[in-house]
Amino acid sequence: MNVRESPWSPAKARRWRQRWDEQQTYLVPDRELRFDVMLDWLEATVGRRPRCLDLGCGTGAVAERILDRFPQARCVGVDHDPVLLRIGSSGLGSVGGRMRWVDADLRSAGWPGSLPRGRFDAAVSSTALHWLTGVQLARCYRSLTRVLRPQGVFLNADMMAYDAGSVRLRKVSRALSRRAWTRSRGDLARWTSAWTRWWADVEHEPALRPELELRAQRFPHEHTGTPTPDLEGHRRRLVRSGFRESELVWSIGENRILAAVR
Repeated sequence: MNVRESPWSPAKARRWRQRWDEQQTYLVPDRELRFDVMLDWLEATVGRRPRCLDLGCGTGAVAERILDRFPQARCVGVDHDPVLLRIGSSGLGSVGGRMRWVDADLRSAGWPGSLPRGRFDAAVSSTALHWLTGVQLARCYRSLTRVLRPQGVFLNADMMAYDAGSVRLRKVSRALSRRAWTRSRGDLARWTSAWTRWWADVEHEPALRPELELRAQRFPHEHTGTPTPDLEGHRRRLVRSGFRESELVWSIGENRILAAVR
């Protein structure tokens, strides 16, 4: 006898998570290497039992790897995209009570009020904070200093441009990135198609209709073209927000990991 899958189930959510990871890896071919480096720095700075905050967690890719590698770690994932939160919370779940999901808008000043009580040892983010403008990012970093403990660490993995004055280096870096894309992944249009196809397909998922409607209200426009700060802009905002140190700890061109110590 065939057993029909329910309209929404953990198994279905896991398939959507897997497809999300595939198209994200297409965008960032070094994604797993970048995750490994983040976790190495996490362990070296705050140990193997951290209480972590995942900013812009999406479906929980970073948190999942933290919880797999560090069996006594705990994570709180924060995002404002109801579709990704539903897929993540259903597909990854609570991981035995070690993972919590929080719906909060990092663009607002009040997002820390949605967190569980207590300070965090670390905060991480991957391919997420480019959604924020310079003003929003500065506000987010100021809020972050209030929820991280002293000597806590923040690790941000994202595309962060060279300084605006480094015109030649910016141009060369982007030319090399395009060359790498052509060799290993094809052209950018193919990834854009993969991203568009994922969202087009998920819009036909009946069980996610309420989340899709809410998403359309929260994000009436795509974030493409958001005037995101460059690397130095991130560092400057971190230091002004109260972080003691901020340095680049890994980079392949403009694909970087920036670390900061509270």
